[in-house]
Order: sequence, then C-alpha cells, then structure tokens
Amino acid sequence: MAERNLDFDKVIERRGTDCIKYDSAAQSNMPADVLPLWVADMDFETSSYVVDALADRLRHGIFGYTETGERFFDAVKGWMVRHHDWEVHKDWLVKTPGVVFALAMAVKAYTEPGDGVLIQQPVYYPFAGVIRDNGRRVVSNHLFLGEDNRYHMDLDDFERKIVEEKIKLFFLCNPHNPVGRVWSREELCRLGDICVRHHVIVASDEIHADFVFRGKHQVFANLKKEYETISITCTAPSKTFNLAGLAMSNIFIPDEKLREKFCAQMNSAGVGQIGLMGLIACEAAYEKGEEWYQAMVKYVADNIAYTRKYVEENLPGVRMVEHEGTYLVWLDFRGTGLDEQALEHKIIHEAKLWLDGGAMFGEGGNGFQRVNVACPRKILTEALDRLKAVL
Repeated sequence: MAERNLDFDKVIERRGTDCIKYDSAAQSNMPADVLPLWVADMDFETSSYVVDALADRLRHGIFGYTETGERFFDAVKGWMVRHHDWEVHKDWLVKTPGVVFALAMAVKAYTEPGDGVLIQQPVYYPFAGVIRDNGRRVVSNHLFLGEDNRYHMDLDDFERKIVEEKIKLFFLCNPHNPVGRVWSREELCRLGDICVRHHVIVASDEIHADFVFRGKHQVFANLKKEYETISITCTAPSKTFNLAGLAMSNIFIPDEKLREKFCAQMNSAGVGQIGLMGLIACEAAYEKGEEWYQAMVKYVADNIAYTRKYVEENLPGVRMVEHEGTYLVWLDFRGTGLDEQALEHKIIHEAKLWLDGGAMFGEGGNGFQRVNVACPRKILTEALDRLKAVL
C-alpha cells in the first residue's frame, strides 16, 4: 500500500470541525472572516498510514483500557535513532497527554512554591503559564537578536540568574519557538556545563526537533553522559504528523530518581493510561510515516523560502528573522514604525489575519509576530497578500 496523502496544496475546509485554529475566532474576539495562521498545527492531512491504523481500530469497535507493547517502543526508538542519533531505553519512557502537561509535572516534581524557574524569553508562552499557575516565579535569561539576524543566548547572564535566583529547574526550548533557532552543540554544551555545575535540572522541549532546515538538531541529553542525569526530554509526534488533538507525548527521563519524582506527580494528578487513539497514531506514524514526513518537510521548507522572498520584496519595514527550525516564522515589524496596539489592529481588523502577537512570548517580543506557514501555498499567499495590502 502506498502513501496517499501527499497533496499538500489541497485546501481542506476545517471550519465547523470544532478545531481551535478556525472555530474559536468568535470566543477570541476575532472577526468572523479572519484567516488564522497562529496556533501550531498544520492544515495538512496526516499520513494515510496513520488514518488507516485509526480506521482499523475504529472498525474493531472496542476501546477499553490500553497499554503499549514492544512494537510501540520499537517504533519510537527507531524514529529517535534514525532521525536524531539517540539510543533511548524503554525504562526511560514516560507517556503523557502533552508536553505542556509534562512541563507542569516537572515544576511540581523538582521545585517548591515560590521557587524561580528559568526560561529564555521570548519563548513559547505556556512556559511562563505553567510556572505561574503552580505558584512559582518566572525568571528569564533573555535572548538577544544579533547583527547576523539570529537570536543568541547571554550565558553569563544565564549563570548569574541561576546563582542569584537559586534556580533548580530550567526550561530549554530546542528548536526554539518562536525565534526559530536550532541551538548548536557548542551552545548547548556551554549551557549544559553551567547546569551541571549548579545542579540545575533541564526540561528540554524538543517537540519541533523534526523541523530543522539549517544545522542539526542536538538532543540535549545525548550530548554528554552527565547531561542524562539532569534531563527530562520532551518529544511527541504531534507537531511532526499533525496529531495534537490526540494528546500523546513521549517523555524520556534517564535518571531513575528524577523519573520517580516525575511519575509521583503524574500519579497524584490521577493520570494513568494515555488515550488509545493517540498511541495507535504515534506507532503508525513512526513506523510507516517516513515518506509523508519527508514530503511534508520539503513543502514546509519551500513555504519558508517563499515567505522570506515575499517579505523582502513586498513588505516594507518588515524583516524575517533568520530561520533554522520549526514551521513558525518570526517576523520583525519594528521597522514599520507601528506601536504594538496599532500593529495588532492593522493585522487583525484591517488585514483580517490571526497571527500570534509577539508580546505574548514575553520580554523582547514586542513588535514581532509569529506566523504558522505549515499550510497550503494558496492560504499562505492570501495571508501575505493581506499583509501587503495594509502595509
């Protein structure tokens, strides 16, 4: 049987399917005819092998409590080895309903109320949310935009914040959402050595690891043996195969004591088995989805190149930050001279676009917008044309 879902130009109507991306516009005070390129899911059909695996189980008709066997782990392990040169062990694996849930469990497991948790803003906004919602303090080691139009870490400030704020837990985002960096081995080793020196646990969100267009994704825990003892590595098939609605993530915790503390928090939250359909989809995707994945990544890469060229030629005052990873492009609107409120009004109410405003990503995000380009080219072109019309 051959892969069938390889037409990424096909526009599929998602309105009326209760999807957050399209159908939550009214609740979010957006115009009814807004075009959404905000939340990080794709407008592509997933691999037909995934669809077939789910359909087969639906026809079986019984959906009782389910736990995975060797085949599931072999599929996950195979993907990690083939794509990231990382040999994972079965006892490291903890399955969760999502990466954000896993980050919340890490906060509960490794810190106390009132502790500071370190992040690097501008960064994926649920990082700050799960810290504050659990009664901890957000401490940020701000990234800075260099003259090379790429973001960089201030590692002197990173270590200073760890010492001054008595940091026990750090959230690493790699590849970084929203600024699109794929951190190098050198950067991660400098950062990792600091964390080892000060006994800081690293919860590494690597959910976008399969979207690298420049450089190579480095699994933080795999860089040095001593990093294994401080690492919680968060992965999932949800971004790669567009399965976010099936709520299934694979979290790897090599250190037994860290894993026990993490699992204790999951038990206290009453989380047992993961949903059956998420498990089936994950196994099928990692086992049989390679052809679809390769074709999809090429299409997204072409969309990124198309967006860069369009911005340079048609959007005065707008600059696209150098893009290395994720399917989320980071656009710098500061050259337009518009303040944050005026920019949001122009984008939402004049261009009728729903993007993610940079301010929500924290310090350093003002004047930027995050754009999801994992959609048919026709939709992307319409969105960019709408921006051009109002700028």
